[in-house]
Amino acid sequence: MFENSNLSNLKAESDPMDRITTLMNRFHRHVHVATLDGADLVILGDANNQPAHILFYPRSKGAHRPTGAELWYASVDWAGDNNPIRTALPEVVDFDLTQDVQTQALVSVILQESGQSRCGAQWVLNRLGDVLLVRLLRDQLQRGSTEPGLIAGLADERLSRAIVAMHDHPGKIWTNADLATEAGLSLSRFNELFARQVGETPMSYLRRWRLALAQQDLAQGHRVDSVARRYGYSSPEAFSRAFKKSYGTTPITMRVTSLAAE
Repeated sequence: MFENSNLSNLKAESDPMDRITTLMNRFHRHVHVATLDGADLVILGDANNQPAHILFYPRSKGAHRPTGAELWYASVDWAGDNNPIRTALPEVVDFDLTQDVQTQALVSVILQESGQSRCGAQWVLNRLGDVLLVRLLRDQLQRGSTEPGLIAGLADERLSRAIVAMHDHPGKIWTNADLATEAGLSLSRFNELFARQVGETPMSYLRRWRLALAQQDLAQGHRVDSVARRYGYSSPEAFSRAFKKSYGTTPITMRVTSLAAE
């Protein structure tokens, strides 16, 4: 019922350019039911015990202060601290369920699964919790942000085209002019708008994005020279210098340490 009732709504809310799939695929998270004192994702009810709000604390587990209105709570475990989704979100995400019928339907399924002892309920709740997180992120993109950062950049239709291009093709030898073309802006206007909305230059953002991806690959045991080539560095030495400047350790050290920990 939930799936059928929402099929007709998927087109209505579809984005002509998917701004978050690469982020979600590359930077994993695991949503699981937790105790309230360890939760950072909380569904709150109104005076009639009907779902009314979702509160999410991206960087503060246990920050929620119990009110007695909690209907369901979970914990979001991120794959490392260097997750751009986590750092881009505000300290507290407050989502008004009364204004979103589709998310109300999703929450209804979550509460039904959590209230009954069904086979596979835990697995279902974990997956639905992740879907709920995606909907919160979509809402943030629609709202935009008053603070410079990734959310503000992706919320801008023009800048988002350039940011998604960097996300999807991190190894391409991008120039500011290339990215301005992706955004459909003049070079000067693009640089000015990017700095204001994202809070750094396009090349600075691209460098951080490449290194974040490289860190993931090294942790999985990928060879340093292969990672360097994959993300557009002219040589392993140039990559090592940039990596050490950002993370305080060399790529080979990170790779060896990660392999030893397995």
